[in-house]
Amino acid sequence: MLRILYDRRAQNFLEYTMLVIVIVTALLAMRQYIQRSINARLKQIQVELNESKR
Repeated sequence: MLRILYDRRAQNFLEYTMLVIVIVTALLAMRQYIQRSINARLKQIQVELNESKR
């Protein structure tokens, strides 16, 4: 009985670990795109502010 509960906990732990690994890998793969979009938005705000000063 205890062996069955231990196996289930181990399987749950492995499933959550794999889920975290997949999420972190996806975020690392998208890091460059996220950074580019943030920089583009900051550049757009800078241009808008420069235009409003005129």
